[in-house]
Amino acid sequence: MNISKKSFGITRKGEQADLFILKNDQIEVSITNYGGIITSILMPDKQGKKEEIVLGFDQLEEYWSEQYLRNCHYFGCIVGRVCNRISNGRFELNGKTYQLAINDADRHIHGGIEGFDKKVWNATIIEETNKVGVELSYLSPDMEEGYPGNLQTKVRYTLNDNNELSLEYEAQTDQPTIINLTNHSYFNLNSDQSTVLNHFLEIPAEDYVELINLMPTGRILKTANTPYDFRKKQTIGEQINAIPDGYDLNYILKKPIGELAWAGTLSEANSGRNIEVFTTQPGLQIYSGYYIPELELNGEKCFGKYSGFALETQHYADSVNHPKFPSTVLNPGETYQQKTIYKFGIK
Repeated sequence: MNISKKSFGITRKGEQADLFILKNDQIEVSITNYGGIITSILMPDKQGKKEEIVLGFDQLEEYWSEQYLRNCHYFGCIVGRVCNRISNGRFELNGKTYQLAINDADRHIHGGIEGFDKKVWNATIIEETNKVGVELSYLSPDMEEGYPGNLQTKVRYTLNDNNELSLEYEAQTDQPTIINLTNHSYFNLNSDQSTVLNHFLEIPAEDYVELINLMPTGRILKTANTPYDFRKKQTIGEQINAIPDGYDLNYILKKPIGELAWAGTLSEANSGRNIEVFTTQPGLQIYSGYYIPELELNGEKCFGKYSGFALETQHYADSVNHPKFPSTVLNPGETYQQKTIYKFGIK
């Protein structure tokens, strides 16, 4: 196990960004304190060949290039204060109405115009007996992007010898606020980085959140006899044509609140790679990347539709406007704590 640090460049605001490389005998994970972005995960296939399994960039400036930001898809970043969508960018808390930044049609999405994904976080290296990592911290000031309260946030990324990448989230506030953090990595386990439609997916969820125009209606529907049923493993592409824009929905994970439990598995037969997801969160948002743009880097075209698959552990979208959903409210004196583990394996 080892960790190293190097410069990742200077941001548009003149801030120094660093890159932290976490390694064990099989896995190499690169994380920058700009947005808490996982820029790279190198993993062997069943033949032992190490290859890239997440969408990301080698250069810091690519994360704010015009072609990327025009269709920004949050490659690998920490999303906050609240991930996913909030209807009309508006919510009421303790009798007061708050208006958030609007950055997705008439909605608020993924923390706003300049959310946690575009901040430079303070970073501290973690070196323990059985794991290495980096702790990132950021103080989000009162009313940033419209959110009330000064929010102190920490995210700990650690890699251990069991090929587990652990993400531990923690936050405190001095005023009532809302919070729903996730990581927005896109995985592609193919050796040739072709689309993820051949990947197998398994999710132990009987229920999902009904959406109209990507916004929750408040109703909970059954996955049985729908293209959303992954209780038995099947490929992502098997029924995707029945859904106009592919998969983009939140599954309900039935388990005790706060319990770390299995949320799903993504696998690919040719490479033998698989990723098991465990989380304390009540939901798992999946997104099959229909709107990922095709970009040109160093004269070559890359990415594009269905080039990556996101497994975002989180509370449900727009929870603050649906009282029956698990609460995203955080009050002074409380500590927000969530944990997600991505366990990498080869079969």
